[in-house]
Amino acid sequence: MSSLTRGRMLRPLKLLTAAVAAMSLSGGMAAAQTYAFATLPPGTLNYTTASAIAKVLKEKAGMNVLVRPTAGDAAILPMVNNNEAQIGISNILEVADALHGVAKEGKQPNLRLIGSPHTFRGTFWVKKGSPMKTIADLKGKRVPMGYTAMPTLQRLANAILATGGLTPKDVSPVLVPNVVRGADTFANGDADMFFFAFGAPKVREVDATVGGIRALTIPASGLAAAQKIFRYGYLTKAVPNPFFIGVTHPMDVYAWDNLLITNDKVPAKVIEKIIATLVANKKDLVAVQPALREFSAQNMYKDYGLPYAKGALAYYKAHHIEAKATK
Repeated sequence: MSSLTRGRMLRPLKLLTAAVAAMSLSGGMAAAQTYAFATLPPGTLNYTTASAIAKVLKEKAGMNVLVRPTAGDAAILPMVNNNEAQIGISNILEVADALHGVAKEGKQPNLRLIGSPHTFRGTFWVKKGSPMKTIADLKGKRVPMGYTAMPTLQRLANAILATGGLTPKDVSPVLVPNVVRGADTFANGDADMFFFAFGAPKVREVDATVGGIRALTIPASGLAAAQKIFRYGYLTKAVPNPFFIGVTHPMDVYAWDNLLITNDKVPAKVIEKIIATLVANKKDLVAVQPALREFSAQNMYKDYGLPYAKGALAYYKAHHIEAKATK
């Protein structure tokens, strides 16, 4: 075989090899640009928030963000800490416990804050026709408890009970793994109340299922007792409107901050891009998640005494935003 003939035969093979290599490189680059977003199950406020953020990042910044629902925060935090998810969303209590090493899953030292996208506002709901009016009226009633997939949520529930002068020993516990199951237990008639965040699709579902729900009154006089259990909690005003389902008159509801988180392995430029994209496209966020009406760069940055991602700090510094004190 002549060298010319051999060269002609080898040329297609070389081209095929080059094409395969290019495809492999392209695949690796695509994988590097895919970001997992760990969140709570469908039906929760945070699932909707994560969906809104992922949609905006994909459509406005070309970032391939995949929403990954989990059973609860106990799964979210290790996923983000171990870089199995590059973005996550969880509440301040869960994140603080994970960083301080007091969570059941152990210390998650790689977690970093991006900022607070919006506040959680929650309450205890009962059926619209129930004679119960205040938290104190739950004494002896069937109350969802445990929250094994969302363990620190039990502390939130205990704090709200404390506003009415109650402890878990004063109620009849119905063990559930998470808030979705707690809501289902109530809807099925196996509990006398349920705990959830305003704005979650599940709340609307339960409201329709049972023929109407009503929020129990939380007395401001009980906040001091609640903060002995959960220092990050506070009260905020709610008025009757489509967002505050079950609020029949102006009243206080329980509030605690929600946090976008990442880990120390995600490049700073990526975090800066995420914040900048969300700030520039708030209207699109609100179209999917109305709770993001309060979203802003200024509201995101709060001083919890916890570490922020370098990219987040760079963004806030560049835009002359100083950390707000927490309530």
